[in-house]
Amino acid sequence: QAQLVESGGGLVQAGGSLRLTCVGSGHTFSQHTMGWFRQAPGKEQEFVGHIHWRDDSTLYADPVKSRFAISRDNAKNAVYLQMNSLKREDTAVYYCAATTPFARGAPSRGNDYPNWGQGTQVTVSS
Repeated sequence: QAQLVESGGGLVQAGGSLRLTCVGSGHTFSQHTMGWFRQAPGKEQEFVGHIHWRDDSTLYADPVKSRFAISRDNAKNAVYLQMNSLKREDTAVYYCAATTPFARGAPSRGNDYPNWGQGTQVTVSS
């Protein structure tokens, strides 16, 4: 069964940057669209963005567009979330997730991703 492990979270001041890493095992990493989600206290889970298995195309939610960037290194079974110009409202637990192999379309719902990591906390202070 696929396993995903996130790292790189922490405390950062507003305007700063963080890079999250998600490493996968137990599956052929390159066959999966990899998504990032986040959940802030008292709020519902929110789609952040994804990188598609087919062509590494990316899709971002409006709140993070132009500030966040997703990339992947299939040789390392890793996907990255570079977060720049962080805001207090970016504070959340961030999760990476994987679709089924060769998933079609542009998945942006939690239900599109059957495999999840344990999450990593990102806290942005003012």
